[in-house]
Amino acid sequence: MTQPFVLRGLQVGDIGWVAHRQGILYAQEYGWDGTFEALVAEIAAQFVKNLDPEKENAWIAECEGRVVGSVFVVKVSDTEAKLRLLYVEPEMRGTGLGRRLTHECIAFAKARGYQKLTLWTNDILHAARRIYQTAGFVLLSEEKHHSFGHDLVGQYWALDLNI
Repeated sequence: MTQPFVLRGLQVGDIGWVAHRQGILYAQEYGWDGTFEALVAEIAAQFVKNLDPEKENAWIAECEGRVVGSVFVVKVSDTEAKLRLLYVEPEMRGTGLGRRLTHECIAFAKARGYQKLTLWTNDILHAARRIYQTAGFVLLSEEKHHSFGHDLVGQYWALDLNI
């Protein structure tokens, strides 16, 4: 069975798309305000401006020529990278796209010699958390915060790449 999506690198216009779609979807699904879209735009813009192509990467998923997901790996230090901005369009959920994007990040981080891959998420993002847990990430800590117009619980996860 062929997968209904293909992965490619960033192209001009993708950063705006990532911020736009994540802003809209998280507003629709969780009622988050425009500060979330602004955060996504900041993260994505810094990625492009400061890109170290040897140690960082991004994947855009397409289905029939339409963008349906994305994820980024960002260098934190020589030994640690961070998985950022995992996103899957609603109609692509359940297809394995989120798992595939996550595994691309893990494989890339291992190949680049990182010892640890970390991420930050919110506890209400159940599907993403299941993907991270299945991939071997371990919950390190949680903290309550008020962001995006809501009281949330942020979570820090890590994956030991030396195992």
